[in-house]
Amino acid sequence: MIKRRRLLQMGALGLSASVAPKVFSANNHTPFIKNINGKKPLVISTWDAGISANKAAWEILKNKGRALDAVEAGVMVTEGELHNCCVGLNAYPDRDGHVTLDASIMDEYGNAGSVCFLERIKHPISVARRVMEKTPHVMLAGSGAQQFAVEQGFPLEPDKLSEDAQKAYKEWLKKSEYKPVINIEHTRGENAFAAPPVRLSNGAFNHDTIGMIAIDAQGNVSGSCTTSGMAFKMRGRVGDSPIIGAGLFVDNEVGAAVSTGLGEEVIRTCGTHMVVEAMRHGASPEDACRLTVERIVRRHTQEELKNIQVAFIAIDKQGNYGGYAIQKGFNYAVCYADDYNKLIDSKFLLP
Repeated sequence: MIKRRRLLQMGALGLSASVAPKVFSANNHTPFIKNINGKKPLVISTWDAGISANKAAWEILKNKGRALDAVEAGVMVTEGELHNCCVGLNAYPDRDGHVTLDASIMDEYGNAGSVCFLERIKHPISVARRVMEKTPHVMLAGSGAQQFAVEQGFPLEPDKLSEDAQKAYKEWLKKSEYKPVINIEHTRGENAFAAPPVRLSNGAFNHDTIGMIAIDAQGNVSGSCTTSGMAFKMRGRVGDSPIIGAGLFVDNEVGAAVSTGLGEEVIRTCGTHMVVEAMRHGASPEDACRLTVERIVRRHTQEELKNIQVAFIAIDKQGNYGGYAIQKGFNYAVCYADDYNKLIDSKFLLP
């Protein structure tokens, strides 16, 4: 019988053989060159919603606060927005007319907490943190997650849709089609799921999941992710956002990654874990995201890919950052100073 230590050694050799060549020669790309201009502290987050979220996170980071506190405070801004189709209680409902929320958080020690299928709680990211800090578990779901939240002092919010969500849901019911459209955050004033046009009352952009990762002045990394999931999804559907290693992964020896887009594809690939492991084997954050996007793309035909968008952002321990997407249209917000909080258009794979 092979002893456990020998088995682990063989596994490590197998990983090096299968991962390292891809990291340094995938698709004939030149070897990765590390950026030596990393920033600490630093916070990055998905989509244009990240600009406002980054501001809250930066207030903590610039005062030498903990990255974990920053990534919680940052995404809470997005959870509380009044006009947002895809994050928080004001978001679009599932096909039965109920808003259900997913969230996860992970700290520099490898601790993690998440909630999924949570209803009537304004800040699921904070409940996820309580799961991490107050229970022996990683994930709580549904009514159990809600019960835990109430026991922890979170109030139950009214069980009703926002004005924007109610309008969108009524329009969707006319056809009841479930057909996600990529890059919904750039579809101004339209229902992103094949219903007739619905304008948000303030004309704001729609937003997908918000994911946030940060490195603090002490060099520690943490991350968060929160969403209401796909609009008009089947009741009970859970995406990648609350799943550690899919929607979010942090390894304080290496860095962190977070995802956005079609969650099922991220889950099937264990996407953010793959990004972090690519960085462990020498890839820059951007190249690690690209390699993972390529892995997803290889599973599909060109016709299938027309309706699939997945994107990743990542940071490493040196404060370097990057992102990559399947399709054009993804962007992410980067903040490392009072006067630097900017939106960056991500590189993408498909023409």
